[in-house]
Amino acid sequence: MSELFRLTIHEARDLLERGEVSSRELTQAVLERIEAVEPKVRAYITLTPELAIQQAEEADRLRATGSAVDTLTGIPIALKDNLCTRGVLTTCASKILQNFVPPYDAHVVEQLRQRGAVFVGKTNMDEFAMGSSTENSAFFVTRNPWNLDCVPGGSSGGSAAAVAADLCITALGSDTGGSIRQPAALCGVVGMKPTYGRVSRYGLVAYASSLDQIGPVTKDVTDCAILMNAICGKDSRDSTSVHLPVPDFTSALVPEVRGLRVGVPKEFFAQGVAPEVADTVYRAVRELESLGAVAEETSLPYIEYGLACYYILAPAEASSNLARYDGVKYGWRTQELAGHIDMVEKTRGEGFGAEVKQRIMIGTYALSAGYYDAYYLKAQQVRTLIRQDFDRAFERYDVLITPTSPTVAFQIGEKADDPLAMKLADVCTIPVNIAGLPALAMPCGFSDGLPIGLQIIGKPWDEETILRVAYTYEQATDWHQRKPSL
Repeated sequence: MSELFRLTIHEARDLLERGEVSSRELTQAVLERIEAVEPKVRAYITLTPELAIQQAEEADRLRATGSAVDTLTGIPIALKDNLCTRGVLTTCASKILQNFVPPYDAHVVEQLRQRGAVFVGKTNMDEFAMGSSTENSAFFVTRNPWNLDCVPGGSSGGSAAAVAADLCITALGSDTGGSIRQPAALCGVVGMKPTYGRVSRYGLVAYASSLDQIGPVTKDVTDCAILMNAICGKDSRDSTSVHLPVPDFTSALVPEVRGLRVGVPKEFFAQGVAPEVADTVYRAVRELESLGAVAEETSLPYIEYGLACYYILAPAEASSNLARYDGVKYGWRTQELAGHIDMVEKTRGEGFGAEVKQRIMIGTYALSAGYYDAYYLKAQQVRTLIRQDFDRAFERYDVLITPTSPTVAFQIGEKADDPLAMKLADVCTIPVNIAGLPALAMPCGFSDGLPIGLQIIGKPWDEETILRVAYTYEQATDWHQRKPSL
């Protein structure tokens, strides 16, 4: 039982239900794993061992009474550090929020508390979720468990690294332009971005409000469905969360794709996609064909404008959202006060990192008088064209399959001086956020010992078909069973 930390949610649940292990033992195993491995990986900004043990003991007491319990009761979970947690530091990996302790929980955190989950800590990320490598954290760089010299991806790099290194049983991340799926691909785990509006954003510290979505980072597809059951649904505090019935996503876990129509958009295999990544994803498509799916190449012509469109819209929304960090009510305040305007300027200058400043400046410029029509309005029009591309594709296909990241994990520091190369890391994931679609990333092979990620994109509100395809592929392969040696 010494390697309880390696369990999935469903494996741990079965042991807990049979009384073969207690939540306290499971949580203790995860905390000991963190103690042993965290100094190498550095996935967490804040650890909460006392809270975790307290919640684990409460879960054990509840089970002992014979009460009905949830699948997540007693399961150790990690939370990305842009999800508000009552009484626990929530920093967004930024100096400007380094001492911020929220007085309330995010909606998804409430949901997990109600289900008896155990919170082991808050994971590292790119500052305010702006980045693709977790190198933009104000505190330290998280390392990829498969190769400690490489990045884990971003911005949910801490969550993906924690799941891959067994520093938790499962985790939550957020995805604005690929921030769950890209690190999941680079760390060899499963990550899902639900349809925009499927999960409440209440208590998620905003980056770009029309693009952000919270989702699971898990060890396999079954766990992804379990976590989706817990976090989806309407919340009156988020006007963009949609009042739709939440299906039991685990009922979609059927290994059957006969007759399913798969589109393979050629544009996602251009733009700097490494040949070994493209070949591996094509092999995954052939595997699905051998299982009965019908695949064919297709074209989404406006996808090539996705990156340019995103890097106008997201910074514009960030410019507006991050205006609240002014040193007045909470967060960092400069010590060099010389009047209100000077205080605001100095606070923001000292508190924000270089990447965040760059995106705020781009966004402010795009929204400024004389440039709004040329940039922001144009980008919104292109967004509509991209969405229409997907709409047309989904008239023919049930899902689309693409690479998740154009390359495997790159070396820490390799792209630090090349902002364009860094932003190209999200070229395959960004169009999904622009169109508000659901998509899942999962491992489908390796190159030079580093995981390659497959991306499955679905119709709006059709996470079930994505999960069915992912589960079918997972059951036919063993990529998800491979573990980094730490």
